[in-house]
Amino acid sequence: MNLNQLRSRLQNLDNVTHWRELSGQEAEYADFPDFLDCELVEVLKERGITKLYSHQSRAVNKAREGENPVVVTPTASGKTLCYNIPVLNSIISGGSTRALYLFPTKALSQDQLKELHGLAGGLPGEIKTFTYDGDTRPSVRRSIRNAAHIVITNPDMLHTGILPHHTKWVKLFENLDYIVLDELHSYRGVFGSHVANVIRRLKRIAEFYGSSPQFICSSATIENPGELAARLTGEDMKVIDENGAPQGPRDFVFYNPPVVNEELGVRRSCVKEAKKLARRLLKNQISTIIFARSRLNTEILLSYLQEELPSSIRVEGYRGGYLPGERRNIEKGLRRGDITGVVSTNALELGIDIGQLQACLIAGYPGAISSVWQQAGRAGRGRERALTIMVASSSPLDQFMVKNPDYFFEQPPESGLINPDNLLILISHLKCAAFELPFEEGETFGVESTAEMLEYLEEERVLRYSGGRWHWMADKYPAEDISLRSASSDDFAVIDVSSKNHQVIGRVDYHSAPTTIHEKAIYLHGGSQYQVQELDFEDRKALVEKVDVNYYTDASLAVDLRVLEEFDCEEKTSHRLCHGEVSVTAQATMFKKVKFKTHENVGYGDINLPEQEMHTTGCWFTVPGSLREKLGSEVLENGMLGTAGLIVNIAPLFLLSDPGDIKETVQIRSPHTGEPTIYFYDSYPGGIGLSEKLYRVHERLLQRAREHLRDCGCESGCPSCVGPGSEVGIEAREGAELILSKLLQGGGEDGYKE
Repeated sequence: MNLNQLRSRLQNLDNVTHWRELSGQEAEYADFPDFLDCELVEVLKERGITKLYSHQSRAVNKAREGENPVVVTPTASGKTLCYNIPVLNSIISGGSTRALYLFPTKALSQDQLKELHGLAGGLPGEIKTFTYDGDTRPSVRRSIRNAAHIVITNPDMLHTGILPHHTKWVKLFENLDYIVLDELHSYRGVFGSHVANVIRRLKRIAEFYGSSPQFICSSATIENPGELAARLTGEDMKVIDENGAPQGPRDFVFYNPPVVNEELGVRRSCVKEAKKLARRLLKNQISTIIFARSRLNTEILLSYLQEELPSSIRVEGYRGGYLPGERRNIEKGLRRGDITGVVSTNALELGIDIGQLQACLIAGYPGAISSVWQQAGRAGRGRERALTIMVASSSPLDQFMVKNPDYFFEQPPESGLINPDNLLILISHLKCAAFELPFEEGETFGVESTAEMLEYLEEERVLRYSGGRWHWMADKYPAEDISLRSASSDDFAVIDVSSKNHQVIGRVDYHSAPTTIHEKAIYLHGGSQYQVQELDFEDRKALVEKVDVNYYTDASLAVDLRVLEEFDCEEKTSHRLCHGEVSVTAQATMFKKVKFKTHENVGYGDINLPEQEMHTTGCWFTVPGSLREKLGSEVLENGMLGTAGLIVNIAPLFLLSDPGDIKETVQIRSPHTGEPTIYFYDSYPGGIGLSEKLYRVHERLLQRAREHLRDCGCESGCPSCVGPGSEVGIEAREGAELILSKLLQGGGEDGYKE
């Protein structure tokens, strides 16, 4: 059965709440610009490119005019030519031109290398193009540094392997005309804030060697591509967002799992429903990518599908934590068609070439409209019809989306937020910059307070001031201690001690380790189960053994929060709203064993690990103490838990943030305010600006939360609004309704008005 035949059957499913057919579009073409080298034009024609898409033509012309274009068009719209054509044309024309390409992952770098080799192979002269990353052999590194016209790398390697050793890269930096930033939308949050500072260092070194490079950027659709690109590069950017590439038609389906308990409003697990739909697609040989919200759900779905499908239908998993070689083999298998289905986290959102997939299944709304479109774009990369099915979980945000399809299709995608001036991040890169080149008196590094920070580092005996310059004086090499991807560079190696050679099978980041690889945890990898025998915090490793059990583990954290400083406060009619610096102490305390298939709890265990402390930014608001007398302490606390859970689940309507970027906690009598208080905080040291934005949109957030609560059909609270009663108490809905109504008093007859 092909995809067209299956469509009619899927349309009749009871739980399809919305089916929208998106028409394709014809291509809009433009002739090759006159200034392009004729031999480059011939090479493009030999590859079947007889004209440019309109957005490609605009980008090439803007680059020619010396502007910094940022191209924002859908997946598979030919964005790579927007920067390859200007760069190659300049190299052919000038000879001394050098370019640096930055991709967020090594897999994307390898894809780009193949594309460039295909283009450059037919051009005059030898255009030397190389990838330079952790996999590059030491024997070829010197020739790359001296001879490469185009160096393809990632921000991590630029940070640790190129900028600190810039004296070995004189040829590149003296002639650096272009810096390419692909997949711009992925540079957000902590990662983007780090990358912005790496680019500050890159521009500083380029200036030292006398070059002033142009930037050419590309991005998936987000609301603020120009602003994000400008904050990352420190340059004025020209946005090109009118897509001229052809697109095939697409069916976009919202699927809401059935309610299995009317009274409690509990729906069937979205993982189980996604498995059922994926099995149907894969059995009919429809190549499918399934996106899951977490690493755990990715592995659970993979296990189910591998168990229930015949061995002739190959399904693999793909996520961070898999080793590089494992991921490359999966990518090749998808391109060749050897693999029919892949279950992935958002790791495959990016434009890695994985061939022509027919269907995309999204198990749980990923938290941002832009992410949904990016994931959907991984299927239907040609002109053929494609299918996207989004299966809702019971969370408030998922339920809002499937019940308000017009909001999803009409709302602009979210903004990409970064905070490059985060003090913790900025100081780290200031050290790296000082190691690379001494700071001159009066020189700024992104902020006016640069001199104060340099003086602070001098007091800490990291820098030495002499002759009007600050010099690096510490023994330590600073870049090695700074991870761009997380708050800590200390990843844990997961080692299978049941294998013959004690093989490393994966990696887990520092902050996930206590809940993922604590002793007795079940670590899922590639559809197999491993039990953690020992977690060695000092040596950053977990020793695991392969097992065959019918459950997985899910750990919980106990959180304590203290306010360190208030930045802003507002006195509302009924409550006080603040934003400031907080200290969060978290400790993994216990884990539950969850049975496969039924997802019922089959046991518990204790976790004995040290506390983790973090300074970050948060926002908080008080709840009127008078409600304690009206509701009683227990109902009030349940209502606060329900309100906090509801708000943190719908916060992505206002932010472009990954699940878990904002956390919440409640205090029935806060030591800081003396009142019942609900807190939200950025889950990264120093904060990345998310809680500050929540502070700014506070009333709109409360209004949206109350609307969602009133629209929910449950009686006493459910996972689609305040959460299951077993977790927040059966009075959570009653308490949450009263709290939200009280907080919104003063905006008119029925509360706040927009």
